[in-house]
Amino acid sequence: MFSVRTAFRAANSVSRTGLRSAAPIRSPASLPSLAASAPARRSYHEKVIDHYSNPRNVGSLNRKDLDVGSGLVGAPACGDVIRLDIKVDEKTGNISEARFKTFGCGSAIASSSYLTTLLKGKSLEEAAKIKNTDISTELCLPPVKLHCSLLAEDAIKAALKDYQTKRAGTATTDLAGTAKAFDKEAVAQAAAQA
Repeated sequence: MFSVRTAFRAANSVSRTGLRSAAPIRSPASLPSLAASAPARRSYHEKVIDHYSNPRNVGSLNRKDLDVGSGLVGAPACGDVIRLDIKVDEKTGNISEARFKTFGCGSAIASSSYLTTLLKGKSLEEAAKIKNTDISTELCLPPVKLHCSLLAEDAIKAALKDYQTKRAGTATTDLAGTAKAFDKEAVAQAAAQA
């Protein structure tokens, strides 16, 4: 059976002529590390690394509560998905809590984490004015990662829409891509008759 160890021994052994091979094969452990020989460079800003390494407000809220709005958005191009939940204080009308769950790259996680810190204490009107440029500028996202801040902006829009839909007394569904709004009472009556 041929193995790396066999090849290593064969290359470093004395040949039939009694001479050693000119360039013995070295073990991978004895090779210099590429990371050690190259200067360390980071392509992400420290704020991205901080929010990725120590994400704030990870988790979810009870989506059935009327004071919670939930938004789920995704980017088909890269596969990133963000779910954002916001809880609105009934007395003040401000966002009291924000939680996220993100499946995606470090920039998507950092954008989601920063967004939740940005949302706390804001009114719904102020939250609706948050743009992807606010997030990307603060985190110094590279141009190829701007779509992550766009996802975060879309997530807050979706969460606000969900909250407002719950408060308006209607439920929405997206059947085959055609958004429909149904009156909750009509749905309950139809269910009772069935």
